[in-house]
Amino acid sequence: MRRDSIFYKLFQHSPALVFELLPDPPTNAANYRFDSVAVKEPTFAIDGVFLPPETDGTGTIYFCEVQFQRDSQLYERLFAELFLYFYRNRQQFFDWQAIVIYPSRQVEQGSTAPYQILIESSKVHRVYLNELGEIQPLPLGIATMMLTIADEETAPAKARSLLERAKVETQTPEENRAIIDIITTIMVYKFTQLTRREVEQMLDIRLQDTRVYQEAKQEGREEGREEGREEGREEGREEEARSLILRLLTRRLGELPASATAQISTLSLPQLEALGEALLDFATLDELARWLQAL
Repeated sequence: MRRDSIFYKLFQHSPALVFELLPDPPTNAANYRFDSVAVKEPTFAIDGVFLPPETDGTGTIYFCEVQFQRDSQLYERLFAELFLYFYRNRQQFFDWQAIVIYPSRQVEQGSTAPYQILIESSKVHRVYLNELGEIQPLPLGIATMMLTIADEETAPAKARSLLERAKVETQTPEENRAIIDIITTIMVYKFTQLTRREVEQMLDIRLQDTRVYQEAKQEGREEGREEGREEGREEGREEEARSLILRLLTRRLGELPASATAQISTLSLPQLEALGEALLDFATLDELARWLQAL
């Protein structure tokens, strides 16, 4: 599951959500904004930073790391990133804190001796999602985080419950739609072996009505039209379409197996156009392989 992008959407939608995980959140938590930054020389990519209002010259910057895979050097990287960023932006902030979100303690880095004093200080907050309790009593945003660690047996019921809560607990249609999009995205990533129709039936919702599906659909169509205009009109349309499809598939699924690339190279223009529509529903290379096999 692409959890980084899911948590990015959650925090982008509601930056104050991360502070619900802390025992002592800042008083101006509602005014923080969320961003993702890169620190160069050497290049570090920080999952996310929560920036205080620019008018607050003594604000505290919060660094957030979402870690669902065991990393033997997570803390080496985290502290290198945050200290370098803080050093280069020292004039903007008074203090810093760090939040690391794990699915469970088993994923946490084992050897922490060099950083133990920092890890155990009030500046570092380690959150273990499986220790937050049952989903239902939790705030909607935190409960949505918990859905990422739900097993496949209980996830559908929990997702449907969250969708019902979103209808009642969100303040505006836009907020409701954002939560629905995040929940459905989690489920699409979690059940990659299911078709779009099967996920729709599971959640009792139409994915084509969600923003994430509509944006992907529109992006594919616009990119297709743009590539078509730039690369020519008549001559070479089939080769241009094949090149575009391969780029879109690589962008969506990562590097393609040689066997898949070879098979795509033999497709006719109508087949390539059909693949261009179908790929918007693909979440894994296995789905692509099944589609090609069906030909």
